[in-house]
Order: sequence, then structure tokens, then C-alpha cells
Amino acid sequence: MTQQHPITPPPELVQQWVDTYFGGRISHVDLAAQAAQWGADQELEACCEWLEEIGPSGVQLWGYDLRKDRRPKPPSLKEQALKALTSASGPDYPIVMTMLNADQHALIRRALEQLND
Repeated sequence: MTQQHPITPPPELVQQWVDTYFGGRISHVDLAAQAAQWGADQELEACCEWLEEIGPSGVQLWGYDLRKDRRPKPPSLKEQALKALTSASGPDYPIVMTMLNADQHALIRRALEQLND
């Protein structure tokens, strides 16, 4: 009996990827990236579980911290817009006009458009 390595994707998942990626929608490069990401996620979860099982109670938070640091969530549109405003030239000087570049302007517009009236 052959044992499968813990980060080997299950056959059903591989078939789903093949159907999706080789069905003409996405390239084989994306399939390889998907498989690598899946394997890395499996390893991260195994490490987090191990950290949560060992040692005193303070160590249990290490799994949470490791997961948060290794798989950070991208900043929200609101956070990106606020960063664009604070990094624009002139925001701290009331006499000087604040200048936004085209990307900052578009980002702030998208954030404002998502607000409820």
C-alpha cells in the first residue's frame, strides 16, 4: 500500500483543476501555481496545528499569528484610499493644494462609489 504525501492534492481536486485550467480557460502555468499554493496552504495549516498543540497556552496564539503573517489579507479599498490620501503631496499643509496622481484619484473614486448615500 502506497502512502500519499500530506501535501499531495486529492485526485478529485486535481481533476477539478485539470477540467478548469485545461478546459481552455486558464493556462498550465496557472495550474502549477494553483497546485503550489494549495501545497503551501496545507503545510502552513499543519505548522499552525502543530504550534497550537504544543506548549503552554501562550503558544496557541502562535498558530494564529503565523497564519495571519504568512497569508495576509489584502488591504480593503477603504484602507487603500486612506493610504493614497495620506501619501499624497500636501495633505498636511492647508495652504498648499493636495495633489493626487491618476491612480490615487481612481482608487479614491472607487472607494467613494461604494459608500451608501
